[in-house]
Amino acid sequence: MVHFGKILILIGIIITVAGLVFYFAGDKFGWLGHLPGDIQLVKKNIRIYIPITTMIIISIFLTFILYLIRKLF
Repeated sequence: MVHFGKILILIGIIITVAGLVFYFAGDKFGWLGHLPGDIQLVKKNIRIYIPITTMIIISIFLTFILYLIRKLF
């Protein structure tokens, strides 16, 4: 159970750091969500947004971070 507690603390630290980065440098990430491959459908009263490319990039980044965490611990 102690190991699980350490994992939760580490996840909390990562979320806090990500929140601080987006709070202080959020305007630098304006391109995120408007990449080629992100689908936007705009009709009269309907907006559908499917950020496929953005989710792939975030997935690759998180996979790399989790790989580094596993290697370090």
